[in-house]
Amino acid sequence: MTAPTPAGTAVETGRPESAAPERSGRAALVWRRFRRNKTAMVGLVGLVLLFAFAFLGPLLTHWSATDIDLVNTQSGPTGDHFFGTDDVGHDMFAQTVNGMQKSLIIGLLVALLSTGSAGLLGTAAAYFGGWWEKVIVWLTDLFLVVPSLLMLIILSPYFQGANWLVLVPMIALFSWMITSRVVRGMTLTIREREFVRAARYMGVPAWTIIRRHIVPNISSILIVDFTLNVGAAIVTESFLSFLGFGIRSPNVSLGTVINDGAQFASTDQWYLFVFPASVLVLIILCVNFIGDGLRDALDPNSTGASAR
Repeated sequence: MTAPTPAGTAVETGRPESAAPERSGRAALVWRRFRRNKTAMVGLVGLVLLFAFAFLGPLLTHWSATDIDLVNTQSGPTGDHFFGTDDVGHDMFAQTVNGMQKSLIIGLLVALLSTGSAGLLGTAAAYFGGWWEKVIVWLTDLFLVVPSLLMLIILSPYFQGANWLVLVPMIALFSWMITSRVVRGMTLTIREREFVRAARYMGVPAWTIIRRHIVPNISSILIVDFTLNVGAAIVTESFLSFLGFGIRSPNVSLGTVINDGAQFASTDQWYLFVFPASVLVLIILCVNFIGDGLRDALDPNSTGASAR
């Protein structure tokens, strides 16, 4: 016979005393799905290597982005100038890695600001309703009909001489609207769910409900939007700099480096254009691969996830 178990004493069943938190379990599941996506893992590893190249690359050369080698102008790739030099004598390797740093920083900050704004405004409009919703919907519709690229070109001259980080709020200002509308639609559905209504009846503050119950249920769209916004912001900044409306000398970005080398794309000095342009293409590809992988990992009903 087995002795009776005293009251209040836990019975050992061979199982863990407590299950892993739901969030940790979901994060582990998403990570497993993401790892199965070989393309997404290639994108993740590639992006990490590109970041390492951007911030550790200057250690590989003694040239800086502003140094001029008057002896070697428009020279091809050599052991001293890995990507060659331009017509002035700038080391293109140093210019490229310096431009990558600024482009990557701008991409991350713009994505953080635009996705955060979209999540905040979208959830607030749907959850609170009333004049909150009217004002936010009106602002969203207003910014949607404004030609964003044209407005950036018009506003850019007013910030000449300002720090290059001013591009972050300028680009983010026109990058949040579509996601905000999607978030608003999802929040309208979630706010009527039983667990949200129960929290309201229990007197839980509105912003606590949004943080604990609504945001976790729309996290998939926000994460994917963040990754895609990184690539979109880098392309926008590069395009503005290419047109002369973005980062200006003495600062450089991938856009300015590509712009300087564009005139040599079909000449013997093709490397002045091909190397920085290839880096930009690699960054965009890696970010898009990660975004597709996160979409499939977070949504098991997507085509890519179902195929695996």
